[in-house]
Amino acid sequence: MSEKNHDPLTETPEDESTALPDAQENQPEAGETAGRLAAFWERVRELGISGTVTRIVTNVLTVVVVVAAVYGLGRFYINSSQPDASTENTPLPQNNSTSSSGTSTNVEDVILPEFTLPDSAFFYGSGGIARQAKPDTQIPTRSRSEVSFYEVQIGDSVFSIAEQYGLKPETVLWGNYDILNDNPRFLAIGQVLNILPTDGIYYRYNAGESLTSIARSFEVSVENIVEYPGNYLDPYETNPEDPGIADGTWLIIPGGQRELQDWGPPAISRSNPAVAAYYGAGSCGEIYEGPIGDGVFIWPAVSNQISGYRYAPGIHEAIDIGGVEGSAIYAADTGVVVYTGWSEYGYGNMVVIDHGNGWQTAYAHLQYTSVGCGQAIYRGDTLGALGNTGNSTGPHLHFEMKSTIYGKVNPLDFVFGGG
Repeated sequence: MSEKNHDPLTETPEDESTALPDAQENQPEAGETAGRLAAFWERVRELGISGTVTRIVTNVLTVVVVVAAVYGLGRFYINSSQPDASTENTPLPQNNSTSSSGTSTNVEDVILPEFTLPDSAFFYGSGGIARQAKPDTQIPTRSRSEVSFYEVQIGDSVFSIAEQYGLKPETVLWGNYDILNDNPRFLAIGQVLNILPTDGIYYRYNAGESLTSIARSFEVSVENIVEYPGNYLDPYETNPEDPGIADGTWLIIPGGQRELQDWGPPAISRSNPAVAAYYGAGSCGEIYEGPIGDGVFIWPAVSNQISGYRYAPGIHEAIDIGGVEGSAIYAADTGVVVYTGWSEYGYGNMVVIDHGNGWQTAYAHLQYTSVGCGQAIYRGDTLGALGNTGNSTGPHLHFEMKSTIYGKVNPLDFVFGGG
């Protein structure tokens, strides 16, 4: 019997009804469902609410999708963060391999060291990165616009007070004219000083004055005065010619300045004792003879420490030398005593020497003087002791030098052996 050859390329598929009996059976049921949906939708369209139904169905489906996505992601992260129970406590596999010689080689489990995050500014033992944040709000410091007050202490000077508040020494004087009268020697312990918020002048307004004239006298613009916050003036309402400011009101003149008076003792020549009488009972009579210096000056104190006041033209044309009260004070050069004793002008016990060559030196605030009027003095002689007399806030020597050629000078430029 010959066998029948089967050619897959020539064979025809079996009848679909016999190959897919289940699909054929389900077709009537699917058709009925589709028909019902079509009839429902047609009814919805007849009622004119197809748009509303579409929006409702779309929103519901959107919510369902979002909820499903959130739920799925949550499950994913929870599962990924938990260790696999099947491998959590599983030890490393042992290598029980057999060598070529047939001998079994056992390799012990390798125990890895525990890793911990280092303690530092960024990491802590509990793990993680620490935030470097300050819980409090940092408010920037605002500049002052009003006058404050300061009580003078032991050892204070116009210079030290000015430096403490970031001001010029002149501002301390110009802010306290009623107390200091522009004279730094009038500074005394216990005084309460006005401290301006900026460099300038503190001025008491007199009724009838114009701001224009005030600004001109202190070399500033009217706007400087009117627009300064501490003066509480309305720039739009204030008339510079008739500002309407109450009599006696204090105004801050930022940047204002005026000429300072020279309060140092004037030159007391040997032939002009009347000048010395202006300073007090320590003045000497007219002196006709005595030794003359050679213009070489030595340091006049035991200590070489500059204390409090330093040389400042127009404010303090001398230097203050600190030291122990009672220590010796020496003549800087040869000459004749033209003033010795108490000064009524704030210098306490003072000695003035005329060197006969156009130079004079003054030594103030002494504890006592040990020389007399007209006495011949030679370089290095003792004149008295360092003290704290007169308008002084601490033991020191006020040392001043004058020249008929140069005027008042900085002693540090002419004296040897100190500073």
